[in-house]
Amino acid sequence: MSDTATLEYTKKDFVSDQQVKWCPGCGDYAILSAVQSTLPKLGIKKENIAFVAGIGCSSRFPYYMNTYGFHTIHGRAPAIATGLKLANPDLSVWMATGDGDALSIGGNHFIHMLRRNIDINVLLFNNEIYGLTKGQYSPTSQKGIVTKSSPQGSIETPFVPGEIAIGARATFFARIPDSSPKTMSDVFYKAANHKGTSLVEILQNCVIFNDKTFEHLTEKSKRADAQLILEHGQPMIFGADSNKGLVLDGLKLKVVTIGEDGITEEDILVHDAHEEDPTLHGMLARMTSNDGFPVAVGVIRETKSSTFNDRIIDQVKEVERLSNFKNVDDLLSSGDTWVVS
Repeated sequence: MSDTATLEYTKKDFVSDQQVKWCPGCGDYAILSAVQSTLPKLGIKKENIAFVAGIGCSSRFPYYMNTYGFHTIHGRAPAIATGLKLANPDLSVWMATGDGDALSIGGNHFIHMLRRNIDINVLLFNNEIYGLTKGQYSPTSQKGIVTKSSPQGSIETPFVPGEIAIGARATFFARIPDSSPKTMSDVFYKAANHKGTSLVEILQNCVIFNDKTFEHLTEKSKRADAQLILEHGQPMIFGADSNKGLVLDGLKLKVVTIGEDGITEEDILVHDAHEEDPTLHGMLARMTSNDGFPVAVGVIRETKSSTFNDRIIDQVKEVERLSNFKNVDDLLSSGDTWVVS
């Protein structure tokens, strides 16, 4: 890491000389811009930043960043990113992946990365479709979607990335739409400063194969009622008139209107992203408009725990401390030895 006072980076310093080859109108452009705007605020030298990607449209990301980068293989980015962080703990390691890359072929690597809490930042581009391979349904595609690989409509129940993350006891999970560049940048900054695996699910529009799949959340006239923008320590209030909120009704969440049925702002649940118990975080993560709820965006969970890389380093140090062998010569000269002539 570097002394922030000596660094005066701008967004342009993180723009590479490679031509960006995403489809015109793709949400990936907004994500790229938000990341490039965030990195100068971190006070980290460019040579201490690395981006790792698997396969997919999102995985072109390392080419477009003026940092170190690795374009790896399908679904295996978590393994490469983990190895990179263990080999050089001082690096700021970022991983760009898609819903297919992370949750299909890479599903096993993905969940173990989260449970281990390796100190890396994960950007999950979720467009609910396979874009690079031309429009097959993905693990997050909605049931009934008609695609090239589901011509009669998908019969599968989709994954909810937030449920997977919280089920794996991730210490940081956030969700943001690609249509909110300032919110993206703010969340990326928080993710970068989190110690542990930070997972940011980005609801990203694929204009070619799944256009407007998030329009019900992002369209200007709908988003105030469709999104619950979470802030730690603030009541969970939403709506065009800021008069709707969440309360607990037994063991379930319920949407209420402030001013009706005796409901006041004091009755509304206050968001606690730092709560260790993941129960409420899981409930927030799986809210959908199909069930009459807003979709939770912002930082849903942010808790503290030791990181995998720190635990590995501590374990190695302890073994070295207790070992009778301090070098190879000690090992070779131990026990019974013979001289062969």
